[in-house]
Formats: sequence, C-alpha cells, structure tokens
Amino acid sequence: MCGLAGVVIFSGSLPATRVAVADLSPLFLTSARAVIAAVLGAILLKGLREARPARADLLSLAVIAAGVVVGFPLLTALALKTITSAHSIVFIGLLPLATALFGVLRGGERPKPLFWLFSGLGSAAVAGFALTTGGAGTVSGDLLMLAAILVCGLGYAEGARLSRRLGGWQVISWALVLALPPMLVISLASLPADWSAVGAAAWAGLAYVSVFSMLIGFIFWYRGLALGGIAAVGQLQLLQPFFGLLLAGLLLHEPVSPLMLVVTLGVVLCVAGARRFAR
Repeated sequence: MCGLAGVVIFSGSLPATRVAVADLSPLFLTSARAVIAAVLGAILLKGLREARPARADLLSLAVIAAGVVVGFPLLTALALKTITSAHSIVFIGLLPLATALFGVLRGGERPKPLFWLFSGLGSAAVAGFALTTGGAGTVSGDLLMLAAILVCGLGYAEGARLSRRLGGWQVISWALVLALPPMLVISLASLPADWSAVGAAAWAGLAYVSVFSMLIGFIFWYRGLALGGIAAVGQLQLLQPFFGLLLAGLLLHEPVSPLMLVVTLGVVLCVAGARRFAR
C-alpha cells in the first residue's frame, strides 16, 4: 500500500511541472522545490531527533540527491518546455525497468526471467498506449526524458537500498538537506524577473511538486520499495501514467477513452505477474 500511495502522489508531478514551467524557469522550479522540501525535511529530522547518517552513507545520499532531487526534476522540467505531459508518459512507462535494472546492480536483487517478460510487456503496453494518444515530441525533449528516467531509476534503487537501514522518510530528508546549500544558491540566482507575470497555477504547481512530489511521495515510495523489494514494488510505476491521465481528465477536462481502461487492465495483470516472479 505504501508503494501504491507513492505512485498516486507522483502521478500529479508531470502535470504540475507542466503548469509551473509555463511561468517559471526550469532551473528556478527545480531549485525552489528542493529548497522548500529540504526545509520541511530538516524540520522533521530535528523535531524527531533523528541521528545523523554515517559518513559511509554520504555517497549514497549524494547519488539519491543527484538522481531524484536534482536530476529528474530538472531534466523533466526542461523536457516539458518542448513536449506535452501526455507525450512524457511514454518514458514514465520505462521507469519500472530502469528501477529494476538498478535494483539488480545496486540492490543485489535477482528477479526470475519471467519477471523481465511481464515487466517488458507492461512497459510496452504503457509506451504503446502513450504513443497512440500522447501527441508529438521533439528530439531534445525525448532525450531529456530518457536521461531523466535513467537518473530517477538509479535514485529510486539507491534510496530503497539505504531505506532498509535508515528508513524511507529519513533517506529523502537527508538527501534534501545535503542538496540544500547549492539549491538555495541556484534558486536565489534564478528568481523570476517579473513576479507579477507568474500566475496562481504556476505557484500551485510549485507547491505540489515541492511538498508532495519531493517529500511526501518519497516517504511512502521508499518505504514500499524497502518492504516489498525494489523490482517487485517498482512495477507499480506502470500504473502512474494512467493515474496521471485520470487526473488530467478530472482537472483539465481531457477525455478518458475506453482504450485507457482496457490497457490499464492489461497493465494491472502485468504488474501482478511481475510481482509474483520478482524474487
């Protein structure tokens, strides 16, 4: 349930980012969301008197910060300046494979061969659906999304591995605190030139990705990965594009086709198969 809660929260990230970059620069959006989340994370760490991580954990925390605090937010924000959030679903469908791959490389997991079959089928279903409904993209936008998926998969797997010892919310909070100094400098250097030109929707998007996408979602997500296994729980990400489209339909009044329901059912079956053979 923790992993699924994280996926639902993350589903609003790309639509919120798309709205925010309409009025805010990708660099300011990335750094500001990291600063806001870091302050909240520091309050949690201080209030609950959490012990500082060991020096040996700093490298892992740096990898997590580079992947999910800086890399994925910045790369997706840059990509969403040139492609639609719907088109970006193509690449989110590949995130479970990236997470599972780094889970094997960094987490020592060894899924059964049938896991890769179900995982590949689920990713293909998501990508195929998005390609038929997502609109046109650009070469630069697609390359940025591919890079974003790789660094995010690494950050997810590394965070899950460390969460087994430190706890999920502690890991993302320490990673945010570690990234706070440079992110604060960057946010101050990239402040909007005209504050009056930034609409309420952009601020709402910033608020969502700062509080939910950058902190609360990871509290659930890392705990789910640590408890259920990186490869197994990571397959729940296959549902993220469909939750995102559902949110788009409810909030942006975009049509939800019957094909979405059919493909979603197929993805659910693939997720169930992948989880069964993940270990």
